[in-house]
Amino acid sequence: MSLRSETLRYLCSRGGRPPSLRLVFRDGEAVDFVPSPQVTVFLRSPKLLRALIGGDFGALADAYIQGEIVVDGSVEEILQAGVVLAERLESAPVLQVLTRFMAMLARIGSTGVDASHVRYQYDASNDFYRLWLDERMIYSCAYFRSGSEDIDTAQEQKLEHICRKLLLRPGDRLLDIGCGWGGLLRWAAQRRGAVGLGVTLSEPQSRYARERLVDDDIEIRLQDYRDVEEAAFDKIVSVDVYEHVGSRNLPAHFQKASDLLRPGGVFLNQGMVARDSSREARPAPGGRIDKYLFPGGALAPLSRVVSEASGAGFEVVDVEDLRPHYIRTLERWSRRLEAREQEAIEAAGVERYRIWKVYLAAMAAAFERGSLSVAQLLLYKPVKNGWGRRPWTRDYQYDGDADPPSPGASVKSRVEPENPAP
Repeated sequence: MSLRSETLRYLCSRGGRPPSLRLVFRDGEAVDFVPSPQVTVFLRSPKLLRALIGGDFGALADAYIQGEIVVDGSVEEILQAGVVLAERLESAPVLQVLTRFMAMLARIGSTGVDASHVRYQYDASNDFYRLWLDERMIYSCAYFRSGSEDIDTAQEQKLEHICRKLLLRPGDRLLDIGCGWGGLLRWAAQRRGAVGLGVTLSEPQSRYARERLVDDDIEIRLQDYRDVEEAAFDKIVSVDVYEHVGSRNLPAHFQKASDLLRPGGVFLNQGMVARDSSREARPAPGGRIDKYLFPGGALAPLSRVVSEASGAGFEVVDVEDLRPHYIRTLERWSRRLEAREQEAIEAAGVERYRIWKVYLAAMAAAFERGSLSVAQLLLYKPVKNGWGRRPWTRDYQYDGDADPPSPGASVKSRVEPENPAP
């Protein structure tokens, strides 16, 4: 038995259960950490052993994308083996490197940088994303009620949940910042009668969204939201966008939304956050995935996001943690992408397919371990000397009441309070 085999077995036997893993080296030597392992990893370069023991996840991800690492096993089995392996390699910060790698969604902040990297991430052919997203092409955290729903059902539940939270009514002017393929806007217009404007930086997304418009009350623009000049929107929604904005630009992000919203309006802002309130989640430096999809920046902790929203003048009236929902969403996406591997490669190329496979699996691991989460904030822009139309309770978010009573509304026909609201 070689020294490398002895070293790996020693590192992975230091307390706790070993990973269900077999490593196969270029010279044919194999190292099994358990009998009948579920995952086999073929390392085709000697340098990869050093990267594995040293916890250089960026190098490992690059090697996988370039075909120097071949992995045999399901997404779930690979994730489980990776988590256990990281726990065993206590002498190297594998888990820290892994979880920092999961946070690579932050952006540097200039308009040019944002646009170029958003274009790389989303400008693969729409056929590629159609293979593994839901039928409405929604690329953001779905909303599960039982956890057993398919991705189509869960995404529709998410769209309806957002519309309920926003209290969308017929004729409301809705701005969707980062509208993607337009699924939320179409739902809001068809189900709630909203008048919508969506902006995106991706040309294929904007083209796809325009082709599917069935209502003249929806407009899709290829435009940075910071360049939108209209004001007095009734409602604004931003789903999984401020990861692209970058932590340093959160104040400007919330201030721009406030400038575009009328007094008494509602802003629903959803995005990834670091769960450690003492520091930001910083991405690992280097690596091909970092270079192409997730350059620079950091994800802010939830406490800072709330603080920046308040600093822009918003009242933070509701915060919902969606971490379990995103774990399940990522699992659904990973399985669908893996099941359509050959078609995905034909649509986007083998390198982009491998990048996305690594990314989805790595993100699922980060959320499972608890280093990242998704927070959905409901923000109100105050009216002077009043409450606006803010409901008394959260019941309307779940019971389907389209027009719940609120302190700022005329409610004499429903209730005549003995004392005015505070």
